[in-house]
Amino acid sequence: MSNAMIDFGYVRPRSVAEAAKLLADEPEAKVLAGGQSLIPILKQRLARPSLLVDVQALDAMRGIEIDDSRVRLGAFTRHAEVAANARIAEALPALAHMARGIAHPQVRHMGTIGGSLAHNDPGADYPAAVLGLGATIVTDRRRIAADEFFTGLFDTALAAGELLLQIEFPRHRRSGYCKIPHPASGLVNTGVWITRLGDGVRVAVNGASPCVFRHGELEQRLAAHFDPASLDDFQQPAQGLNADMHTSAEYRAQLVAVAARRALSMVLSH
Repeated sequence: MSNAMIDFGYVRPRSVAEAAKLLADEPEAKVLAGGQSLIPILKQRLARPSLLVDVQALDAMRGIEIDDSRVRLGAFTRHAEVAANARIAEALPALAHMARGIAHPQVRHMGTIGGSLAHNDPGADYPAAVLGLGATIVTDRRRIAADEFFTGLFDTALAAGELLLQIEFPRHRRSGYCKIPHPASGLVNTGVWITRLGDGVRVAVNGASPCVFRHGELEQRLAAHFDPASLDDFQQPAQGLNADMHTSAEYRAQLVAVAARRALSMVLSH
């Protein structure tokens, strides 16, 4: 099979309205942000868009805003920006920690949070943070709660042509994240995000299954006793977990328990 890229059109709109019209007029168009998810898919010919809509020039997708209760990131915020921003590290230390560990330097300097969330790759880090913190996805049409955003393998609640503009995180210093990465790609093999709230606990698991998910049993255990002893007899069933040439479902089940314990240790260290 040829490694040549397929033919497609390219345009860089100057406004959200222009981008939305281009996507509405061209049903086979795709949004291009940092390209770290989309370009590999194109090279493997898993997608054949007729048009790439490059959103780099859209100011509505840029910016980092932090106030007393929220951290708002433009969808075009690159991973390296999150990793290096001292104000994010102060407001959401686990998010900065997570961004510093994403894949490798090229991905961190080119990849964007919006692109990562829109593709919802099971090996991506950000879905765990968004779900584990109870963030809100802001698009050109509506606001979507994290619990409703991730709908399946490479699938989200975004409608055709809907543009992801911002992500709003509530400020929580008491969060922890641990991932066991693939040693070559740095993608998440299995990861766990834990946030201790005033009235409960949110636990998100990524990498282990086709789509990030909240872990009800871990949330109940930690809500009752937020200490390592609450995880002593925890066992993750292997049923429904991913199995591939790198890791069996049974091993991933073991990694869920390991990552949960390490993420909890990070929360307790704050």
